[in-house]
Amino acid sequence: MCGIIGIIGKEDVTASLIDGLKRLEYRGYDSAGIATVVDGQIGRRRAEGKIRNLEKVVAGSPLSGKTGIGHTRWATHGVPNEENAHPHASANVAIVHNGIIENFQELRKDVLTSGCNLASDTDTEIIVHLIQLNLDAGMSPREASGAVFRRLQGAFSLGIVFSGEENLMIAARLGSPLAIGVGDGEMYLGSDAIALAPLTKKIIYLEDGDWAVMTSEDVEIFDADNVPVSRDVRLSELSGAGIGKGGYRHFMLKEIYEQPQVIGDTLHSFVNPTDRTVTLPEVGFDMASVTKLTLIACGTAYYACMVAKYWFEQIARIPVEIDIASEFRYREAPMPEGGAALFVSQSGETIDTLAALRYARSRGQHILSVINAPESAIARESDAVLQTLAGPEIGVASTKAFTTQLTVLACLCVAMARARRAIDDDEQGRLIGALTEVPARAAEILNHDQRLREIAHNISESRDALYLGRGSNYPLALEGALKLKEISYIHAEGYAAGEMKHGPIALIDEDMPVIVIAPSDSLLDKTVSNVEQVMARGGRLIFLSDRDGAARITDPNAEIITLPKVDAFVSPILYAIPVQLLAYHVAVLKGTDVDQPRNLAKSVTVE
Repeated sequence: MCGIIGIIGKEDVTASLIDGLKRLEYRGYDSAGIATVVDGQIGRRRAEGKIRNLEKVVAGSPLSGKTGIGHTRWATHGVPNEENAHPHASANVAIVHNGIIENFQELRKDVLTSGCNLASDTDTEIIVHLIQLNLDAGMSPREASGAVFRRLQGAFSLGIVFSGEENLMIAARLGSPLAIGVGDGEMYLGSDAIALAPLTKKIIYLEDGDWAVMTSEDVEIFDADNVPVSRDVRLSELSGAGIGKGGYRHFMLKEIYEQPQVIGDTLHSFVNPTDRTVTLPEVGFDMASVTKLTLIACGTAYYACMVAKYWFEQIARIPVEIDIASEFRYREAPMPEGGAALFVSQSGETIDTLAALRYARSRGQHILSVINAPESAIARESDAVLQTLAGPEIGVASTKAFTTQLTVLACLCVAMARARRAIDDDEQGRLIGALTEVPARAAEILNHDQRLREIAHNISESRDALYLGRGSNYPLALEGALKLKEISYIHAEGYAAGEMKHGPIALIDEDMPVIVIAPSDSLLDKTVSNVEQVMARGGRLIFLSDRDGAARITDPNAEIITLPKVDAFVSPILYAIPVQLLAYHVAVLKGTDVDQPRNLAKSVTVE
């Protein structure tokens, strides 16, 4: 997760900006930078690597100024170097940016047509030039920024400063968290409250679509329709879990809401938005020659592998085997020459997964891992690591780690499909286009939170629940049942919808909630047929679909959540979010310990 800090201060802010970036180090990063307004001009210092390298740069070339912004960044397309580090700047504008701009290609064409020279392929630089063009046309910073915000599609958070404006900062968020801190004659900006903790107790959390004009004494906030709005000032403790939760009741809810940002961060690390290709780290073998792919994981990560099996077989046309690590390690599976084994783990320390990796290594397999902890044991023993940029996940029940695992696996699938010539450039572009829409669609899905909270009442008093899905959304049914069991202690089972008449249908009565995951893909007709059997037996239907799918449900008592219509390729990533929220709200109603459910640990490091 990238980190943002901004300060409008009374004194020089350079040291405070760097301190704020240090508080964001827990998110992980590989470059850092700051920009201030110095004597009316923008001054910038950036460095590859750790913040100590930035400190050396600043020590050798000091930077002053009472207004400034800073950023820690994971590399996107291209190497992590000073040129790619934030802030990006023009003569009159400097910007720090988290997230992904969905309509980057269209905006890039406009910028190039206007005669701008681009120094990178990043979407952030496009925002800089768009605002600069508006300033050149005579707009004020407020007008120039507001006009650009209305053109941006995707999920993002922004902090912006301007030359000649030593008491001005503009911020915006859409689907990516951003907080404003209110001080005594000072104002602060942060991607979370941890960055602001020593600076102020007074925190304003911008809501989705908000943008703000900040001075040292005042904050004006506008919503997505450009209407002035008021947002509450909350008092936070300066240490402890209250800050880490960012104003949310539980870490799990905070981490669910971080998904538009962390999915965007993860996509940025693999996808080149200019030509819609995937760039992977050096894997050490030819992906086109892999004879078989074996996917191994535990728990929620195993369900990510189940989704990926559909992707790899349907899109990359490669044979795939999946297994639970604790089973795989003991069954002495034969593994083919030229095969590759991929291991998925949030912590990178899961003992069963590590043992399975070592077995696969002993059988001559190429070893890949999808990991959220790059210094972990599994990462160290892999030929190549595909990192999820979820940041720390505190809640025991996996949420953002799962969706970023799916994001990485989707990117790997596209790259492997292209390497194997299973898809052409046009199909690759279509799939990448669908992926780049995910952060924005994820933000839209979060708007259904209140409705899901209401539906949770229908499940919280039940003893059992049934989840159904088909195709690549069948694993989502398994994951939904697991989430409900983990944190609410309600017994739940997930089934392939086509299996319902092979046993589970016997359980359905008026007391049984049946949660159906059914985007309008090629299997919708089949799923609706199964759902009709549920309705005929009086089951309490909760139906997750888009507008086309929702129109197929005739039961007036059905609870329907109408989600954005998306490409079938990415639906498992997005449909995970309402499944997570539903389990969360049921657990809250049950009064369980959501973040640390009984008997469970975040990382299973013993058998």
